[in-house]
Amino acid sequence: MRILICEDSTLLREGLVRVLEDAGHTVVAALPDARDLVTTVTASDPQLCILDVRLPPTFTDEGIRAALELRTQHPALPVLVLSQYVEERYASDLITGQNAALGYLLKDRVADVRDFLDSIDRIAAGATVLDPEVVAQLLTRRARDDRMARLTERERSVLALIAEGKSNQAIAQTLFVSEASVEKHITSLFQKLGLEQDEHGNRRVLAVLVHLEHGGPRTSPNGAAR
Repeated sequence: MRILICEDSTLLREGLVRVLEDAGHTVVAALPDARDLVTTVTASDPQLCILDVRLPPTFTDEGIRAALELRTQHPALPVLVLSQYVEERYASDLITGQNAALGYLLKDRVADVRDFLDSIDRIAAGATVLDPEVVAQLLTRRARDDRMARLTERERSVLALIAEGKSNQAIAQTLFVSEASVEKHITSLFQKLGLEQDEHGNRRVLAVLVHLEHGGPRTSPNGAAR
């Protein structure tokens, strides 16, 4: 896969290059700031872009604003925001935009290189992969609506795990239920949220957007809402 990195920390930037290239990917550019990001993306045609949130010169929100610009200029380009922070001011706009695949992971919580590389592959394949803490922080700012009120506690737990990017198998393991039960819960919550089947299979992503827009409980390892 052709990947572009935009990260101001030299150590982390070079570390990402090494990890990605060792995994067989090609890093087409590794930028220290976002000044030439859009131009470089146009010239190098990456298949995935990894950006930090806080970049020079102010180290506030340059990276996530650059990600939003990328989503406008290159709407089909999968983007992974890799940061120490949840930039709530723009993160919701980025996540709920009807564009290409997206990831938002927190650096301090990326504990396993294999999991990180798996997230890269899933995002490039069209998935939305969000760190649970990102989901949790955004949920605290959202109000419920009547669609979310229709869901049972278990359906809200399943939806929260979908929002974390988990597969049906992973959800089943987390909640200690069968995959068949998970599939039934997902079918039910799709119906209650008014999400019809479509040829592209986007109901899962749309459900996550509803979850982020209108709120939902966090889940503990035993599947209980909290």
